[in-house]
Amino acid sequence: MSNYPDLQLYIGGAWRKTAETLPVINPADESVIGAVPVASTNDLDAALEAAERGFAVWRKTSPARRAEILRKTASLLRERIDEIALDITREHGKPFQQARLEVIRGAEFFEWDAGEAQRTYGRVIPSEPGIRYVVHHQPIGTVAAFSPWNFPLSQPARKIAGALAAGCSIIIKASEETPAGCLHIARAFHDAGLPAGVLNLVFGVPAQISEYLIPHEQVRLIAFTGSTTVGKRLTGLAAQYVKPALMELGGHAPVIVCDDADPVKAGIASAIRKVRNAGQVCTSPTRFFVHEKIYKPFTDAFVERARAVKAGNGLDEGTEMGPVANHRRVEALEALVADAVSKGAKLLIGGERPGNRGYFYPPTVLADVPANARVMREEPFGPLAVINPVPSLQDAIEKANGVPFGLAAYAFTNSAANVDQITDDLEAGNVSINTLEASVAETPFGGIKESGFGREGGAEGIMHYMVVKTVSHRMAI
Repeated sequence: MSNYPDLQLYIGGAWRKTAETLPVINPADESVIGAVPVASTNDLDAALEAAERGFAVWRKTSPARRAEILRKTASLLRERIDEIALDITREHGKPFQQARLEVIRGAEFFEWDAGEAQRTYGRVIPSEPGIRYVVHHQPIGTVAAFSPWNFPLSQPARKIAGALAAGCSIIIKASEETPAGCLHIARAFHDAGLPAGVLNLVFGVPAQISEYLIPHEQVRLIAFTGSTTVGKRLTGLAAQYVKPALMELGGHAPVIVCDDADPVKAGIASAIRKVRNAGQVCTSPTRFFVHEKIYKPFTDAFVERARAVKAGNGLDEGTEMGPVANHRRVEALEALVADAVSKGAKLLIGGERPGNRGYFYPPTVLADVPANARVMREEPFGPLAVINPVPSLQDAIEKANGVPFGLAAYAFTNSAANVDQITDDLEAGNVSINTLEASVAETPFGGIKESGFGREGGAEGIMHYMVVKTVSHRMAI
């Protein structure tokens, strides 16, 4: 088994260590597997200077050459998939096969945006003779990006792909809890021939880094994925310095199961998706509103499949679900379950931590949960599902929309009329019907309400990393 990587900062095309480090914990057994460097203000100053130099070079690099480097990076990630997946499993806990899929997903982001790099079209606006109005799209500048711990490679990949495809340089602060994924991205870009300073990777105390980087003149855009609470703080800081922000924040995804859907198939599919990444996904299906006519067969199928989930170390053969990321997640889940049960909810399965070694928490299902339970308003970010009966589609939509979040939402139905109503009335940036996949590289992804603003991916994603310049040209004075 290969060793966990020697973690370093990547600034100006060079690797550097720091005097201060933080431990990296394997959530399956709570062992220390590495030490992540903590960037000092001198390191951040070096990153800002490097990014400024890198932008001067990269913005003048042809879109075809940018695309070539992005594709080469994706190819290297695919070649190194097993090594990268092993490191992700050790630092995050997710099953090895899920970690491999994450590497593939990250590579797909780079491949898609490589194509988008060559499609940032402008336009000529019709005008009177002797004058031309031309619209150009140009890279915005240096991006300060912040990615979370739940997807160590694919989350930073999405931001890096959009920024670099557009011609920007980027300073990315990846997660200190799961740092290896982004380290492997930096290695791949280095080996692919990316000019020095275009990509800079730092780690450290999140609040200190964001509060130091965002005010600097070199930083022209802030891109963040994480909790709504932190997103609000960073949005306020960006607004203070009149800088645009791209925010992909928390969710609390509803699932509407209509009376014409197959309750058993929907229940099985929902249980499988709920435990993906141990439920630590901003789009994870959580609040199930099931028509009362099929409530029992759906719930029975969900519970039966959830009970069969094999939880354990992500490196063990056959593991479907690993541990949650840290002790904070265990404590948060325990508190949400206790609150719901105290208010009359039925605990159908799970709810108790198995053993006291590793951050394991079982698939847990609550039924008939009252509206005043915290879990109906707070994202659990773990393998916890709520299943409630509803008398109609209209009632389900009203309940689904009854939270301040609007990132992803799902529905199961075979009725065109239902699809039409769901499409029009469900408040979410991403609505999936008869599938629990919320996002792929070629589609725009992002939320509404307190789930954020802006889009990543698709044709729309790269535009957030660009500015619009209008040139008015009269042929003669």
